[in-house]
Formats: sequence, C-alpha cells, structure tokens
Amino acid sequence: MPSYSILLGRQRHVFDDLKAVMAAASPEKSGDRLAGIAADTNERRVAARYLLADIPLKTFLEEPLIPYEIDEVTRLIVDSHDASAFSPVAHMTVGQLRDWLLSYECTTAGLSALAPGLTPEMVAAVSKIMRNHDLIVAAAKTSVVTGFRTTIGLKGRLSSRLQPNHPTDDPEGVAGSTLDGLTYGVGDAVIGINPAGDNLEACVRLMELFDRLRQRFDIPMQSCVLTHVTTSIKAVEAGAPLDLVFQSIAGTEAANRGFGVDLKVLREGREAALSLKRGTVGDNVMYLETGQGSALSADAHHGVDEQTIEARAYAVARHLKPLIVNTVVGFIGPEYLYDAKQIIRAGLEDHFCGKLLGVPMGVDVCYTNHAEADQDDMDNLMFLLASAGVNFLIAVPGADDVMLNYQSLSYHDIVSLRHSFGRPPAPEFEAWLYRMGLFDSEGRLAPQASSVARRLIDYHPDVRASA
Repeated sequence: MPSYSILLGRQRHVFDDLKAVMAAASPEKSGDRLAGIAADTNERRVAARYLLADIPLKTFLEEPLIPYEIDEVTRLIVDSHDASAFSPVAHMTVGQLRDWLLSYECTTAGLSALAPGLTPEMVAAVSKIMRNHDLIVAAAKTSVVTGFRTTIGLKGRLSSRLQPNHPTDDPEGVAGSTLDGLTYGVGDAVIGINPAGDNLEACVRLMELFDRLRQRFDIPMQSCVLTHVTTSIKAVEAGAPLDLVFQSIAGTEAANRGFGVDLKVLREGREAALSLKRGTVGDNVMYLETGQGSALSADAHHGVDEQTIEARAYAVARHLKPLIVNTVVGFIGPEYLYDAKQIIRAGLEDHFCGKLLGVPMGVDVCYTNHAEADQDDMDNLMFLLASAGVNFLIAVPGADDVMLNYQSLSYHDIVSLRHSFGRPPAPEFEAWLYRMGLFDSEGRLAPQASSVARRLIDYHPDVRASA
C-alpha cells in the first residue's frame, strides 16, 4: 500500500494508506474518533481533503480499502463494477467528479447511466470534499424509481413510511396507529412495523392484519414486518401474505455476519418474496435498513471510517434491487454521531451516496434522547432532505416511537412537507386518497376526513375478532 503525503504551510502530513486519507478527510464524527482514525486537528482534515481531491477515481479500483480476499462485500463491489458505465468519468479525479456533479452537464439521465460505474468508495470520497449545499444540489438531480403496489421515487413526489410500532404488538394499538396515519395520507412507501417479538407466529399475525386492512379498503400499499430475513423466509413457507422482506445490512462481511446474514441468505430472502408475485406495478420486494456506526459497534470496520462503510452497505442494497432503503441516521446514538451537526451531515451524506449508487434512499430523521439534538434539528434535516429530493421519510404517531424509545418525524410533518414543497404521495396512493375522500380537490386533507376516518375505524372490531 502506498503512503500519501502533502505539504500544507510548513507542515508535511503523511497518511499510511488510502483509507487513512479517507478517514482523516471525513467531517468530525464521534464514531471515527472512538475508532481512533479521525483527524486529530482541523488542519490535518484539510490536508487530507486536498490530497483526496487530487486522487484519480481509478485508484479506488486498484487499492481496495478492505482486501478482496477477506470480505465478500469487497468482492461484490469489484466483481459487479460496470467499466462501460464508468468510462465517462474514468479520467477524472475525485475533485473533478465533484465539479462535474455540480455542473450544467450533469443531468438526471447522465447520473442514472453512471450509477453502475461508481463504487461506494468513490461516492464516499467525493462527498467528503462537498459542503452540505453541494450534497443537496447533486442529490436533487438524481432519480431512482422503484415499484411494488405503488411507484416510489418519481420526481416531484414525496413518499412516507407509516411506522405503527406498539410495545406489545397489540393488534388494536397497531391498527389504531395505522388508521390514524392513513387519514393523514401517510404510508405510500410502506406500512412497516418493528415487531416487539421476533417470533414467527406474532409476525404472521401482523402480516395478516395489514393484508386484511389492504383488501378491506382496496389500498394500493405494501406492508412489511421488520423481522429477520430468515423469519420472513419461514413466513413465506408458511403461506403468510408477505409483501416485502426486511433486513438490516452493513458494509462489511463481518458486520453483516453480526446481523446474522450474508449475501447468500439475502438473495434467498429476495427469491422467497419474488415467488409470491404479489406486486402490481413492480417487483422490488425488499426493504433494507442501514446506519453509520453499525460496523464499528460490531468491531467489523477494518479501520475504515463509518461513512465509507455506510456507503459500502449501499452496494449490498443495490445488488438486491430493493423497493426502499433507509438510513436510521441518528438512531445508533451519540457514540457514533454526537450531536445535531453530525446527524444532519450524516443524513445528507447517506442520501447523496445512496442515490448516486442507484439506491432508492429514504431517511429516518431521528435522534435518541441522550444525543445533543432536539426536534428543531430534525425540522432542519427534514427540510434539507426534501430539498434534496429524498424518496421517502419515516413518520410515527406524535414523532415519538414508544416501542423503540427514540424520536422521529410525525404524521403531521409529512403533511407539512408535502404542502411546503408541493409534492404529493405516490400516484397510485394519491388516487386512493382522492377516491376515499381523504384529499379534497386541491390535494389537501379534506374537511370531511373525520367521517372517512370513522369509516376506517369501523374496521377495528375486525382486528379485535382476529387477534
């Protein structure tokens, strides 16, 4: 591995290898400091960024940050690299790619064609020399469209995940939160619940609950019980009405092993869901979740900074052709993202990197109660992500997840963003909202919504009977 050095003022800064340059060039992150790889001064961070800007993109194909021989995610990145798609930028350095991304010449069509030619390390590198503004502008040019029963990611639209978590998986509580969210027009990306109990029987019961709701009101939606991929496979084998397979993923083989998965079992999960043929407008059958710091918490980061490892997780996601992917940006806690500045930066980085790699990115705009952040900070991030064209955001009742014990966005926030930016939900779901009288002729929550809500809540006895 060659070393890298640069003279900045009277100080020569030397870095042992490429991953040391990448780590030092990263914006301040408590997780990188915990790992002992962060720049120890701002001057050294600037030096690393100067170095990084002049490194040819091809270098990332020649110097894997994690050896090919020991990591299947590296092998996936190298073996699936599309040299033809890469050719328009193959002559560029990291800095030149940054300039091109912000130029008039960079278009939505050009970015879609380029995506298979970019590696996670390339997009992580360019993000490190970009301001927040740059990340927003470049991401807003991208478009990653996927479909199952609704079409997600169309330009000019904003989708949402309805997250009706309940501390005991009580069907009445779950149904109440779900119906509440639907009356706000939330849930076109997915109705996705984190089950309190990860046993097959409880998960199948929740899948059946959502499927009855969908059929009863003819809702163009998809549901997902966020259980382990192996439990989802068993549910398919048991004949459960499963729409999407969920799994948390990370950017190294060892970190994924900590989640109890590898590429083989993830492919098996996708094949199981595809076998049911339940989609109507597309066959993207997976819902994947990521987050900076997960590899460090599993001691599986190989000395690579947490943002680059996060971008490598998107290579895993891209391989599985998911309907949606979201980063739970502030969920993992202040040990990895200390305060609002770090959380906001990470949210914009993750969205930018995922979209450039062709991944349908959403974000859980969230924080834990022991982080140096509050709801005003989440307001800032949700508006920045809407400006950047995020595919979907997550919302929970009252912005307070009483099961996972963290703070996210509320149903009301989704309504506010849609009106502020003029972005309706997915077209199939929007048509249903009009048909149900939940939207008025101008796409606003209709005055008669309360009576429609009562019709929806009439479903409640059904839930009780089936519990």
